[in-house]
Amino acid sequence: QVQLVESGGGLVQAGGSLRLSCAASGLTFSSYAMGWFRQAPGKEREFVAVISRSGASTYYADSVKGRFTISRDNAKNTVYLQMNSLIPEDTAVYYCAAAPIYYPDAYILDASSYDYWGQGTRVTVSS
Repeated sequence: QVQLVESGGGLVQAGGSLRLSCAASGLTFSSYAMGWFRQAPGKEREFVAVISRSGASTYYADSVKGRFTISRDNAKNTVYLQMNSLIPEDTAVYYCAAAPIYYPDAYILDASSYDYWGQGTRVTVSS
């Protein structure tokens, strides 16, 4: 049984930082590209960041580029999202997701290609 469990969300003031973690179990973690998505109240889910199986390749949404950093530790089956310089527009429920992929340095942006999703962790940024 595959499980993705996010943690690290919370309430933070604008300009602050949070580090989200997503612990995976029940799958061969190193065979999956890992992505972070978010859904703000009343809005569609949107892509935030993705990291390849190897960790060598990453890609970010323009809205978070330069502020967020995605990383992974394949030995710990965990993917992280370091969020700095947070703004109120970053308020959302953040989800991690896993997409099977053959090439170690490739990644996937399309949410429909992700097989597994976590339950989400809420991030609230106050102004």
